[in-house]
Amino acid sequence: MVKPKKHRDDPHETTDSRESKTRSLERIPSQEIDENDLFEHISEIIDNRKRRAYARVNQEVTMMFWEIGHVINSFVLENKRADYGKKIVSALATQLEKTYGGNFSKRNLYRMMQFAEFFSDPEIVSPLATQLSWSHFIELLPLKTHEARLYYANDAFVRNYGAKELRRQISRKAYERKEIANTEISEQSAIPFNVFKDPYILDTFDLKENYHEADLEKAILTGLESFILEFGNGFTFVERQKRMIIDGEDIVLDLLFYNRKHKRLVAIEVKMGRFKPEYMGQMMLYLKWLNRYERKEGEEQPIGLILCTSANRKKVEMLEMDKAGIAVAEYWTDLPPKEELERKIEEIAFEAKERLERRKKMPHSDIPKEIDYFFESKDDDE
Repeated sequence: MVKPKKHRDDPHETTDSRESKTRSLERIPSQEIDENDLFEHISEIIDNRKRRAYARVNQEVTMMFWEIGHVINSFVLENKRADYGKKIVSALATQLEKTYGGNFSKRNLYRMMQFAEFFSDPEIVSPLATQLSWSHFIELLPLKTHEARLYYANDAFVRNYGAKELRRQISRKAYERKEIANTEISEQSAIPFNVFKDPYILDTFDLKENYHEADLEKAILTGLESFILEFGNGFTFVERQKRMIIDGEDIVLDLLFYNRKHKRLVAIEVKMGRFKPEYMGQMMLYLKWLNRYERKEGEEQPIGLILCTSANRKKVEMLEMDKAGIAVAEYWTDLPPKEELERKIEEIAFEAKERLERRKKMPHSDIPKEIDYFFESKDDDE
């Protein structure tokens, strides 16, 4: 991932590095310290301590809300009467709001109860609260599944983004698209879980109507930060138009990335139109070359992703490409309206689950199939 520029209140700077700066400044003779340097140094101390104090307060406030919700839930549950519970919460909110202010309104008390119910394990909540604010958790509460809430919570924690970006990720169905990609992975897959999404939404590149593959490549590099944000945590850019020479012939890979979490190169090919089976053979050639000449000691085998405007998922399923370490995903250059996006994602997810059920019923063999990966399709619309 593109690293943020360091500045004096950089949240990624470690305590050890800050103390090292302090010691280095202390070793400089006082007559050589400029007044501006001294101001910068003092400002850094103030900013760092204020930030740490704020983080500590935020954690305590979040845990306080969790504890309040937990206590109310326990009290109401013991009485086992829903109507009684509503009266208790309403009366309690009136007392608390009068004494402690609007944060303890009836609406917020119900949020605290949901918070304690959905995140029932304090051992999970406590570390999350060091980085996520109450505003983050409010965004997570309306989600339908525990798995989705944990995914977005961990994603925001690891990638250090605010409640606004979390809301954006939720609205763009990041979890659902990751689950669709995971559904395409079989038990014999060479692709790890949670690496890819399907489809990818590349709507921030301001592409003209009749763009070409090269235009999208350039747009990806220009908007590299947003592209990596869409891809997920751990991706770093390596090279565009990666040149490989085989038998004296040049072949060129569109984009080469590296995934630090999974310790492997990730080859990406961008294609206009529908997926074609011959793309598999092309990607296999790239991966074999990268595995032989670019793979470093301690790294896993490279994997590939073919991005198409239409994934042609039935052909992808028949080719069992994931066993060769190759995934295929659609990319959209426009984000549909909310209702249409939800409908499209639901349709794709339903079809992916159907394919998964079919795959489970089919007898499988560990003997590799002989497939002509360079098959030229006669009709692109088939």
